[in-house]
Amino acid sequence: MKFGKVPTKDAGGALLAHSVALPKGRLRKGLCLDGAHIDQLLAAGVDEITVAQLAAGDVDENTAAGQLAQALLADHPHLSQTKPFTGRVNLLADGPGVAVLDVKALEAVNSVHPMITLATVPPFQQMASGGMVATIKIISYAVDQSDLASACAAGRGAIRLANPQLSDATLIITEIERGAGDKGREAIADRLTALNVTLKKVVMVPHKTPALRDAITAADTSLILILTGSATSDIDDVAPSALRDAGGQVARFGMPVDPGNLLFLGNLGEKHVIGLPGCARSPALNGADWVLSRVICGIEVTPADIAGMGVGGLLKEIATRPQPRRG
Repeated sequence: MKFGKVPTKDAGGALLAHSVALPKGRLRKGLCLDGAHIDQLLAAGVDEITVAQLAAGDVDENTAAGQLAQALLADHPHLSQTKPFTGRVNLLADGPGVAVLDVKALEAVNSVHPMITLATVPPFQQMASGGMVATIKIISYAVDQSDLASACAAGRGAIRLANPQLSDATLIITEIERGAGDKGREAIADRLTALNVTLKKVVMVPHKTPALRDAITAADTSLILILTGSATSDIDDVAPSALRDAGGQVARFGMPVDPGNLLFLGNLGEKHVIGLPGCARSPALNGADWVLSRVICGIEVTPADIAGMGVGGLLKEIATRPQPRRG
């Protein structure tokens, strides 16, 4: 592509690089200049104009952005692309879910040529319907076909949306004297609703291992959430012990995300079990959100995954916390 000033009379077929105000109206940047445009410019006394002239083998910005978008999505459902405009295409979620990104492939896309750019949400970001997962921007007016082909090959199928796989949940809340009661019930229900999960039942039981064990055993949903009246401070505390007594397993207790340290993750047969930290009573983002959305969307969460959440896991302060981290 050749960019620069040319005599207006010679600019036919070129792309206008900058908008030009005329006595009547305005010619917008990116416009492919034809004979009528040239006449308007000359009549307005514009004898020289800055344009972009495509060379053989160049692909215009809108075509390039559209082709890259199609390659990134490949055959993945649950995502759609907007119509290209000024070299930009956005990739949008068709419903709730979690963004699953091949980071190395996407980095390779951005390494092909500085004029081919792609920005995404963070990996495993929870998305709502219509949310923007990524934006593609061709900075220049055109890119070389070989560079575009390399970017498309590098990023093919690198973005997908994992949609919810679990459909219902049971929330078990343990009670202590002068405790929080069912505070947080609404915030947790809202989290589930955002991922198309039905909160089938809320069960209140005393904060004792046998009572909690029985409630876990009786739960008939694919997801069991446990919110204790007293903070779970050890893997042998009431809630993890109750899960093991029910025949389940605790895969991980504790996570390096603040707020959210006191989460535990396990299972009871095919049922997923998440022990929620007390901060889940607030609608504010916490570590449990990162685990909850992945589990609901069928993404395996291993102890190593949770350990890796510490980098970037220092989340926003919550004013209602009884012991804020800052003095």
